[in-house]
Amino acid sequence: MEESSRPKRSGAVRTYFESEESSLVSVAATPSPVKKRTVDKRNWNGFVEVESEPSFFNVMLRDFGVSGVKVQEVISLDEESLNCLPRPVYGLIFLFRWREDEEKKEEPECPNGVWFANQTIDNACATIAMLNIVNNIQGIELGENLQAFKDFTKDFTPPLRGDAIANFQFVKEIHNSFARQIDILNEDVQMKEKARSKKVGKEIEVAEGDEAPCFHFIAFVPVEGKVWKLDGLERQPQNLGKDSLPSMWCQLYSGVTFAGDIETSDWIFHVKPELQDRMARYEDGQTEFSILGLVKAPINGAISQLAQNVKDLCALREKLNYVRPGWETETGASDHANLSGQGVITGQSLAYSLTQAQLDKAEVSHNVQALVLGDTAVGSDNPKAGDIQGPADNGLDSLLTCLRQLANHQADLRTSISEELEAFHQDRERAAKRRQDWNPPVELLLKFLSKK
Repeated sequence: MEESSRPKRSGAVRTYFESEESSLVSVAATPSPVKKRTVDKRNWNGFVEVESEPSFFNVMLRDFGVSGVKVQEVISLDEESLNCLPRPVYGLIFLFRWREDEEKKEEPECPNGVWFANQTIDNACATIAMLNIVNNIQGIELGENLQAFKDFTKDFTPPLRGDAIANFQFVKEIHNSFARQIDILNEDVQMKEKARSKKVGKEIEVAEGDEAPCFHFIAFVPVEGKVWKLDGLERQPQNLGKDSLPSMWCQLYSGVTFAGDIETSDWIFHVKPELQDRMARYEDGQTEFSILGLVKAPINGAISQLAQNVKDLCALREKLNYVRPGWETETGASDHANLSGQGVITGQSLAYSLTQAQLDKAEVSHNVQALVLGDTAVGSDNPKAGDIQGPADNGLDSLLTCLRQLANHQADLRTSISEELEAFHQDRERAAKRRQDWNPPVELLLKFLSKK
């Protein structure tokens, strides 16, 4: 999949629901020169365009209060690239050059188990697509504001949910945090032009070639054993295949079990033909597409494993202190399990986002329990948490071997967590740069210089 400069949802042509009973209205807006004025974007009523940049989406999700979900770019639709996505994949966001030329295959009404909102205000499709995914993920932390919003809109129709989003100040402020003064002023001008030229129930014709490219975000998500296309500009969700998900995915997605990567027949491969078909409709010069995957954030699982690792290490060290007091100073023992030089942690750690509450929740693994309690039949049900390679005779060598394995595994976990934390730090930096509006200070500087 190729992509030019990152496209964003354009405001050149707007299609949206005005009310639950109204029909779709498409209106063209022609920008005109912007009159300089200052706008408080926190109190501005509209939505601005958002680029298809994973960093921005990650920061928005965090600001919404969502945890346990990470946005990652899908660079290709080939099998290798799709298999590289962390599992589970909760949903896909597809950005494409929009045009209304498709046969609609919508459901008669929104199914009870699917949370779906229409787009009832311009330029909100990025946020609509994200909310249409995260509100369908079971077992994640939405944050206080989004959880209350989901509960409040549980029995709403899709248009009413869309209206609720359009008037949800919390979401609007986060979405518009990427807006600059010029973005807001241009949007106001376009809205004024639309208000002057609008003809209710009729479409304003625009000469071919005069329209600016219009991009649109839609979502794909698995819900209750089916794959759904959730397009805010369509009245209802589209079912891409009844009972199309393997039972393995249904169990994994519902949180019943998780045993690593699932087979290549999981739900994203049911979406692949839909995406390829949509891409094939465009000419070679119109390959401006972007796909983002909402996946389980690897850092959460790594921190949970780190908590268990710390509990295992502490249990083993306590056992060693009981079996052989002073073992750390003994010749051979200290060489075999000198952990001080590896940066091993044995308690909560701010550097790795490991809290005391997480440690209290973690339990010592079966393998370590068996070794500490003197069980000679040590299993390997959790190889990452104390799988012992060698005799399990409860002797010093077995304890030290297990301790070394745990220390090595902890080093890998700490590296993984550090990489994820650094990645999010970089996301924050990119978002901060994008949010910085240099126009007002530059205008003040130029005004000051002009007076000299």
